[in-house]
Amino acid sequence: MRTLSRLELVGETLRAALEELAEAAPAWLAPLIEPEWAKRCGRRVEIGKLPGGKAAVTARAEEFGRDGQKVLTAAWAACTPSHLRLLPQVEILRQVWVHHYFWDVDGLLRWRDGHALPPASLRFDSPYDTDAHYCVKRDTAWSGYRTHFTETCDEERPELVVHVATTISTVQDIELTDTIHDELAERQLLPAEHVVDSGYISPARIERAQRVHGVTLLGPVVADHSAQAKAGSGFDKAAFAIDWDNEQTICPRGATSVSWTKLNIKDHTYLQARFAEADCRTCPDRAHCTPSATRPRSIAVLPQLLHEIQTRNRFDQRTEQWQRRYAIRAGIEATLSQNVRAPGLRRSRYRGLAKTHVQHVLTALACNVTQVSDWISSTTRTRRRTTGFHALCAAAAP
Repeated sequence: MRTLSRLELVGETLRAALEELAEAAPAWLAPLIEPEWAKRCGRRVEIGKLPGGKAAVTARAEEFGRDGQKVLTAAWAACTPSHLRLLPQVEILRQVWVHHYFWDVDGLLRWRDGHALPPASLRFDSPYDTDAHYCVKRDTAWSGYRTHFTETCDEERPELVVHVATTISTVQDIELTDTIHDELAERQLLPAEHVVDSGYISPARIERAQRVHGVTLLGPVVADHSAQAKAGSGFDKAAFAIDWDNEQTICPRGATSVSWTKLNIKDHTYLQARFAEADCRTCPDRAHCTPSATRPRSIAVLPQLLHEIQTRNRFDQRTEQWQRRYAIRAGIEATLSQNVRAPGLRRSRYRGLAKTHVQHVLTALACNVTQVSDWISSTTRTRRRTTGFHALCAAAAP
């Protein structure tokens, strides 16, 4: 799927609707056609940089907008056969116009500013694949889908992909963790330990994996983002003792919190403990505790079970033993890299989520065939290849 600018998107969406209507109801469409439409929409819409800057882009976009609105108004007229409104490209035209245009107070159709667009999960990037959405992850931006591979990592056995999930690009990795476990359980393929990257793990996911499936979820839990933890100085959350029975928090100087409030932040429950202004105002360590000159310190923590899981994992992942256990996850990165470079995992050959998922499954199947073939044809592998000189030294050793 080629990448379209917003201007190209509305132009190509209008063209696709006109082409579909020309096939379905040419006699109905013919009276609506204006002389300029052949030039604007007769061929694939490709628009480079327009002279005149943003004003020229807006003018061209509103030109497309008026043309599309004329078609939509006619399609929803009482005398129009109802089946024309149900044509796929006509419905896509209607939705794209809702996404990119609005009516001003004078009743004129206007081009939306980029900051006024709906979320990427709702709007389309192409009239030919409405499942593909724009997404940015760290330094990578793309329009399309996400795929999630789960691979075995048993000693002395080939590493095989046992689960493939495909979602629209705006679905975050952590939303798939529970689904992957549930589907692996249905196929009796659950591992005793599931090693994942930081995008798939949270204290709540760790707790559910153990409680529902008996799976140990291993991965780096997000670090404390407080200003004190980032600076590496002062009193971060770990410096405070929590009295869960009395719903209080005790600071390093011995002061006790005076309030305990339940908060809901992005669908997650937190417990906020706030200290008294009098205690914080006179504290000699105030500068190491809070950047505020007037307000008292407060901290927000997860409920007890999740807080304890979070604290334990943050401590463990700093140890050398944990790092050695987690190092095995590098295997799936190699598998993904291999599938990106050889079968072209990041380039969908089909349109739509369902067909793209089939491609991902077939790609994983081809990867498994290669892995099994290499494993059968190769000699017994060891973790580290023995060189000729090293073997000679070993033989000469007493």
